[in-house]
Amino acid sequence: MTLQATVSMSWVNTVLAAAQRQGVERAQVLAVAGIAPEELQAERWPIDHITRLWRAAAQCTQDASFGLRAGAVVGPASFNVVSFLLQSAPSLRAAIALVQQYQRLISDGGRFQTIAGESASWVVYHPRQGALAFSPHQIEAVLAAVVAFARWVTAQPVVPQRVQFSQAQIGPLVVYREVFACPVEFEQAFSGVLLDNAVLDAPLPQADAQLAQMHHQYAQARLQALSSAEPLAPQLRAWIVRRLPLGLPTRVQAAQALGLSERTLARRMQAQGLSFSALLDEARRDAALHAVAHTDRALGDIGQSLGFAEPSTFWRAFRRWTGGTPQAWRSQAQAQA
Repeated sequence: MTLQATVSMSWVNTVLAAAQRQGVERAQVLAVAGIAPEELQAERWPIDHITRLWRAAAQCTQDASFGLRAGAVVGPASFNVVSFLLQSAPSLRAAIALVQQYQRLISDGGRFQTIAGESASWVVYHPRQGALAFSPHQIEAVLAAVVAFARWVTAQPVVPQRVQFSQAQIGPLVVYREVFACPVEFEQAFSGVLLDNAVLDAPLPQADAQLAQMHHQYAQARLQALSSAEPLAPQLRAWIVRRLPLGLPTRVQAAQALGLSERTLARRMQAQGLSFSALLDEARRDAALHAVAHTDRALGDIGQSLGFAEPSTFWRAFRRWTGGTPQAWRSQAQAQA
């Protein structure tokens, strides 16, 4: 998981195609969402972009069941390279595990969890929204897509035992029944699909271990390329700034926030010419200069809040940053106010 969730264009196109099937052109949806058409050329979108797209598509189509209908017809194109892996998996349970492993290639705006039971297992979806709260259509589309995916990969009319949502019902109950063909409950503890273990563990007709290995290697390379291509500095700076009030951040904590091992983070930082201590020093400097100039807090308290155990170490750091003392910086700011 990255600090800023993103989504692949295959999922963006799934939303736009669903709107087009209802007679709403891409340009109209994008305009209502406030997204420039040129952004369709990007490889991935920030998660808030697609949240705006879902909201706009539901608004333009005036369809209270838009998310359900969009998710119910997803196919291999919506899963991009991951679809090849799924087709060669030995079972539906194994295919779901592959989605969990490589989900980031589709979207990291959420994660799947499998909770195994004696006769059936839950496939639970945990959304990871950005600054904007997810549209309920996004959640409904994901669960509808889980069922559509199960039917596609097994080549069987899979019927869940139960489907539930943590959110309230937003469309006609008849459409939920058409999509899922099972009992549907709302305002529950989590959103998920309950599938029979016999369905999950039945051998799949297209299972091919040799082909699966080849697809694994390709997907792994794509995942590594995606991680390597992302600039770390803005993400690390933003995380350090948020983390500073809670105590002095460490590289181990940063790696955990990024979902990486410390060794992998160190390797990627080295490749991008970054130093964690330098990024931390920049964040402490910016926070210190602002607090000293624009608040009346005691200077020692400011230093302590930024991880300086002694006033003398804060004073030395401040002199290194500005060439003067904190008091001189505050006096200068007050004189200019």
